[in-house]
Amino acid sequence: MKTRFTSLVYIKKNIVQKSERLLQQANANLNKAKKALQDSLEYLQEIKLPSHGKIAEFLANRTLFDVQRAIIQHNEEWLQYTKNEVAQAKEQLKKDMIEYEKYKYLEYEEIQKALKEIKIQEAKDLDEIALMTYTNKNKEAS
Repeated sequence: MKTRFTSLVYIKKNIVQKSERLLQQANANLNKAKKALQDSLEYLQEIKLPSHGKIAEFLANRTLFDVQRAIIQHNEEWLQYTKNEVAQAKEQLKKDMIEYEKYKYLEYEEIQKALKEIKIQEAKDLDEIALMTYTNKNKEAS
């Protein structure tokens, strides 16, 4: 049964679905960021310090450490950004779900009201039919 809220419910449902997709994407980004941070930390552990050699090798190794630390710093920032992104997506989904449920409830109430009016009208129609049948029987009996 269509009500004045039916189209709004449909739109709100689409918005909720979009928010769910955004949350899934944010979670995927979060997982990628965690993996990248973990990989960069593991790579840092794999870098070996030279115990002897030329100063150029020590400087090159030091530069490698600095670059890897910068990559780790970047991945930590990315991880924090994706955590914020997930939190915002969850909050938006929560708001959208509340809006959807509100309009869905209003639609339900409207349908119940319409059904009640239909039942009342049907009862009146049945009473009228019963009264007409009773009147016709009394006329025939007379």
